[in-house]
Parts: sequence; C-alpha cells; structure tokens
Amino acid sequence: MQAIFIGFGAIEIDGNPYDYDVIIDKGKVRKRRKKPSKAYRDWYGHTPLSIDETIPWGGKHLIIGTGANGQLPIMNEVYEAARERGIEVTAVPTDTACKLISAHKRGKVRAILHVSC
Repeated sequence: MQAIFIGFGAIEIDGNPYDYDVIIDKGKVRKRRKKPSKAYRDWYGHTPLSIDETIPWGGKHLIIGTGANGQLPIMNEVYEAARERGIEVTAVPTDTACKLISAHKRGKVRAILHVSC
C-alpha cells in the first residue's frame, strides 16, 4: 500500500487523493467518522480521537497519523483499549505515518490518518 502525505489537508493512498481524515483497515480506505468524538472537542480545543469512534482494531499494530503538525489529540482510553487488546500504537505526524504504512503489506495495515493540523 502506497501512502503519501501531500501537505496540509491532503494525502494520497494508492494513487487516490483524500482531503479528509481516513481509516485504513486491511487495505480498505474509508472516511473517518469524527462525530462521536465531537462531544470532547471543548476539552481539547480540537476534535480528539476517542474510543467512541470506529477504530480498526485487529492485528498487532495501529498507526495513527496525528496531522501535519502532530496536533490530533488522542484520548487515553484509546491507548488503554489498545493495550487490553495487545495492540501496539504508533502515533506520529501524518507524513511519518504514511511512510510507515508504505512499508507494510497491503492487507496488514490498520491506520487512522488525520490530514490537517
């Protein structure tokens, strides 16, 4: 799977452009549904990644792209849920996350990519 961080607000996955946050689950790309996390926005000043979202659990590794400047807040409950499932979380700026994704086999990747801030 080839993931490229184009710049603030834009990524490309396998030649397809995206201008919104995405979830990658075993090679399939879909839009991240942030609505369940919006309730926490005032606490963080930004919509965080919360356990209330559909997170691609499974496998042994979850890559989280935290945005162009690494500003995506990740609630502690996400890390706790991953630990309970035996999943290692790598949370890095989205450009680095894209490089990690590109190094994985297509069907093995599970990731959440934030494309702005």
